Amino acid sequence: MIAKQLISEDIFPLSLSNTANEALSRMIEYKVSHFPVVENGKFIGVISEQNIYNHTNLDEELREELIYFENYFVSEQQYIFDILKLTEGNKLSLVPVVDGKGLYIGCISIGNILSFFAKSMSVNSPGGVIVLEVSSNDYSLTEIANIVESNDAKVLSTYVVSETNSTKLDVIIKVSKLDLGSLLQTFERYGYKINASYGEEFDYDNIKDNYDSLINYLNV
Repeated sequence: MIAKQLISEDIFPLSLSNTANEALSRMIEYKVSHFPVVENGKFIGVISEQNIYNHTNLDEELREELIYFENYFVSEQQYIFDILKLTEGNKLSLVPVVDGKGLYIGCISIGNILSFFAKSMSVNSPGGVIVLEVSSNDYSLTEIANIVESNDAKVLSTYVVSETNSTKLDVIIKVSKLDLGSLLQTFERYGYKINASYGEEFDYDNIKDNYDSLINYLNV
């Protein structure tokens, strides 16, 4: 998934003729703490809520000589991991997308990113979740998938978390069945350590409701 495929269609940028107060109102409307500023199609920069509050006169326009703009953006062809790195590293609430000529294309909200990962991790699909602890030297997704499929199930999604200064990995897999008993036994026979599992007793309706509420709050 690349940047231009994640752009929010309903977020329109600020211009230099907008006031600081108007910028704050736009941030409140979209529940973000950053906003792109564009002039005649050209990307000027990102204005932050903090920079606005440092501004002495909130009724003045967003002139570059009066207020500081951050130069945070991604190109339209950059991949989702580049977007995540920029977002997390700079605590951004949205990410502008710019073409090769410096022209503003659109922006990506946190809600768009969450929605993408929810779909890629099969959040709305019924199934069980298993958390395995493995050594990085022993990790084999092929073997894990074979074990799952030998129990008449499919791997719907996987996620690997590495521990700092450790060779241990947490492998989180979602599978296409809720009754995990036989599958857990098979993993144990193969020597896997099971840190957690969520099957029939897991309230997926509640998880889906919570996820939907979060997405609605973020105005996705």
